[in-house]
Amino acid sequence: MIRIFTALVLTLTLLPAGTVSFGAPQAGKPQVGKPQPDKPQAGTTLDDVFQRLDETAAKFKGLNAEVRRVSHTEVVDKNEVESGTIAAKKMKPKETNILIKMTDPEIKFYSIANGKAVAFTQKTMEAQEANLGKSKDIVNQLMLLAFGSNSADLKAAYTVKLGGPDTVNGEKTVRIELTPKTDEVKRYVRRCDMWINDKGLGVQQKFDTGGGDYVLTTYRNMTLAPNLRDSDVKLDLPKGVTVTKIK
Repeated sequence: MIRIFTALVLTLTLLPAGTVSFGAPQAGKPQVGKPQPDKPQAGTTLDDVFQRLDETAAKFKGLNAEVRRVSHTEVVDKNEVESGTIAAKKMKPKETNILIKMTDPEIKFYSIANGKAVAFTQKTMEAQEANLGKSKDIVNQLMLLAFGSNSADLKAAYTVKLGGPDTVNGEKTVRIELTPKTDEVKRYVRRCDMWINDKGLGVQQKFDTGGGDYVLTTYRNMTLAPNLRDSDVKLDLPKGVTVTKIK
């Protein structure tokens, strides 16, 4: 169950339509931006990053974005690339509903809502559903890597270090390194690097899942959307879908 949830988090977290070009290769080692050590930008201390995160978290109600995900398997040196869109809505404190639609190379939906994670593949008309209630602590810590988290919660669950200034898709960012404090969470994510822009939004994440494997997620056209409807983050499965419940 947790592995399916983790896959959803790594698909989206802190996650552009499939037709958008990201200016990055579709195969081979993905590019994560090149540091700018010769000209340090203003506001690049860890406290500066925390301040931006807190300002954004205080007003966060919802968000739309485009997303591109590269999942790298080291043993075969293979990348699987997906792209699509994401919508996230804060339902109440510490509860955010998320709906992802991947459109390239095939249509897949991922949903996190009402204590459940659902993955639906349109071509096969099959869905997997996991109840997240029994793993609440792990779920909460992984969700801190998603949208609208504040610095206090991050520091409570992760050891946070400053990675330094960097550039992602031409945008100036600051990279931070987050290492889980609990061994249980480290079973799924060894470390997460997050690239934070001047608006306090994560425009890129890299999840180290062990053995040289990682998931690199890049976001574009991120728009705060305070008036998202509940239906915008709800996955309605079509009739005839085979649903497998994961325990």
